Amino acid sequence: MSDIEISGECAARFAPVREAFAANFRRGREVGAALAVVHDGETVVDLWAGWADQARSTPWQRDTIANVYSCTKAMAALCAHQLVERGRLDLDAPVADYWPEFAAHGKSRIPVRWLLSHRAAVPAVRELLPPEALYDWDMITAALAAEEPWWEPGTAHGYHAVTFGWLVGEVVRRIDGRSLGAYFRDEIARPLGLDFHIGLAEAEHDRVAELSELALAPGDELPADALGLAQVILADPNSMTARAFMNPPSLALGVNNAAWRSAEIPGANGHGGARDLARVYGALARGGDLAGAHVLDGAGIERLRTVQSSGPDLVLQVPTRFGLGVMLSQERADARFGPNPGAFGHPGAGGAVGCADPAAKIGFGYTPNRLGPHILLDPRATALLDATYASLR
Repeated sequence: MSDIEISGECAARFAPVREAFAANFRRGREVGAALAVVHDGETVVDLWAGWADQARSTPWQRDTIANVYSCTKAMAALCAHQLVERGRLDLDAPVADYWPEFAAHGKSRIPVRWLLSHRAAVPAVRELLPPEALYDWDMITAALAAEEPWWEPGTAHGYHAVTFGWLVGEVVRRIDGRSLGAYFRDEIARPLGLDFHIGLAEAEHDRVAELSELALAPGDELPADALGLAQVILADPNSMTARAFMNPPSLALGVNNAAWRSAEIPGANGHGGARDLARVYGALARGGDLAGAHVLDGAGIERLRTVQSSGPDLVLQVPTRFGLGVMLSQERADARFGPNPGAFGHPGAGGAVGCADPAAKIGFGYTPNRLGPHILLDPRATALLDATYASLR
């Protein structure tokens, strides 16, 4: 795809980022995508290119938004951290203090902190849920409250792939009264001017990029960690890992449908653009404020990115590192948010990623619609991050 047209703006200093973005298209790695970088509060990269649909008939536009899967987790976590900053939530208090029903089956002493750090041992529901549970907040949170832990809480961690959003979101709802999506809209998205939604209004569905099935780029091989995860799921459909990704079974329907877009699924169904991820992380990269809008204070940012879980992940089957609602750079070199150890953020299944680096004052966002099979960082995003740091030298 040598004739790809790239739209948007890129500061001269960050020309290597534009070139890396174009290179992903030339190598056949993209259908459509957007990329944004905020440096010390200023947007220095805001690019988009390609197609919003898999048939390649609808160009990606400035206002095209995409489902960013687990990038949403960090947005949900910010809502909880704001409540901590405001003195309304104690991370070391039992979840049951805010959500009494959660105490069932030995969960009465699980602190809120473990929900945010994937240590609460409720990454899945054992009983097969009806398909409609995916879109029914009360049904899914009732099932989670009644669930028995899959391991002794606090002794290990395992990625709460989808349940994270309902667990954290229900605590926010019990404290504040608003749903997680409404809280995020009112307290974070509107003040920052974000076009990012957890529960998308039907009138906005037409501008959502169509996501592909998981696919390998030309010349790529299936990553070993993705192959291992798939083998675990296929070997035992009733296993914890399989249930985490496939219960309710309607998760298999994917995201290109109205029910998914309209529901509030804060672990996985945020819809937004690269510039929105870059903007919120850009605020976190410079003390928590941007253009007069406050996201989180300095103590909250440090709390957010302080390591809580590190080592073998009982769900993903690979080592992972987490703070309180965000993923941290991993030990492996191909899964780091740049060269600085204090960077943090969250990838989404298929390749999307948002991250912040306070040392470099960088906020970064990338939203593709061709889904890659990588569990942690996608090589396309890594190439873009490498180019961003090269531009700072």
